[in-house]
Amino acid sequence: MSGTRRATIADVAAASGFGVGTVSRVINGAANVREATRMSVLKVIDQLGYRPSHLAASLSRGTARTMAIVVPHLTRPSAVMRLAGALAVLDEQGYDTVVCNVDTPEQRDHHLAALTKRHRADGVLVVSLRLSREQLASFHRAGVPLVMVDVPAPGVPQTVTDDVAGGQLATEHLLSLGHRRIGFVGDTAARVSATDLGFASSQYRLAGYRRALAAAGIGYDPALVRRGPHGPANAEALAAELLALPERPSAIFAASDTQAMGVLTAADRCGVQVPGQLSVIGFDDIESAGLLGLSTVRQPLEHSGAEGARRLCALLRAERVTPLRQQLALEVVHRSSTAAFQVTGPAAARPAAVRRPDRGQCGTRRPAGLAGAAERKHHTSSRRGGAMTR
Repeated sequence: MSGTRRATIADVAAASGFGVGTVSRVINGAANVREATRMSVLKVIDQLGYRPSHLAASLSRGTARTMAIVVPHLTRPSAVMRLAGALAVLDEQGYDTVVCNVDTPEQRDHHLAALTKRHRADGVLVVSLRLSREQLASFHRAGVPLVMVDVPAPGVPQTVTDDVAGGQLATEHLLSLGHRRIGFVGDTAARVSATDLGFASSQYRLAGYRRALAAAGIGYDPALVRRGPHGPANAEALAAELLALPERPSAIFAASDTQAMGVLTAADRCGVQVPGQLSVIGFDDIESAGLLGLSTVRQPLEHSGAEGARRLCALLRAERVTPLRQQLALEVVHRSSTAAFQVTGPAAARPAAVRRPDRGQCGTRRPAGLAGAAERKHHTSSRRGGAMTR
């Protein structure tokens, strides 16, 4: 049949040779259907690419409806916060929710393929995972409502923030405090491969860092940039390299709060005072950032999950979702881990190099706690990216 029209239950009945009532009983899992009949009807359903309207069936039966959320690395704090926001909305709207955790490209592809076959869910919310053109086309062909959170996708409702603007905000905060030698700690550059999920937020935040430096007339120094696998332990090792430089940075921008915690641990281990000798800013504003007094760029994690879920529910009600691209605001939260650079003289134009720490001290001293944990008072200082655009 034509690829421009979705198959209907009547098409399945005509192609299988059974009546619409029989096909309906197969779709709804009725017990009074012979196994041979069931298998014949299911085979035709697969051949025609027919997707039963579970929404209509569930409403007629008065049963709960089902949404699926596909999210990577479910234990990461940012994923937990986005998921919490989405689940609160879906629960309020009376949906059952299936959460599909993704740690590998194979898991991603398996879940996405399964969600476009027959009845699996009324709608799907994909968080922080880029979909290929083929995967997007599969959802369109199957008629499965789809909403993205934290990643763009052509023709699909999406709730996002501007990571380039966020990286610029973080760096501008440090520049405003008088810092000029500013380091960066982030993720390894994203790759499109069979073993990589292709996260790009760290790369975009690095671009914002470079943009802010350029606007301030400061040249980009690759020696001040360290990138590696995501996680606090790796960030700690990368930050220790920066702190061992002959002329080490007076401030470090970490591409996530999780990595910023690694930077704080490295500073503590190397005997570098935060914020007296080193200012540190992160990105996300997860719950522990406030407890540690970490300055950060706050993105509305829980709100983004909630907005994505609301937009998905609107699609299920056959409402027009506008704008297609919903961009949420970012803001700097200034806490105790960042402070003004201590100028030693009226003629100083650049921060003087802080004394290089003893390598043995960095290598043998055990962490005794993260700097700035005692001070929890904070205030917001700037905001960017709140416009909604199509």
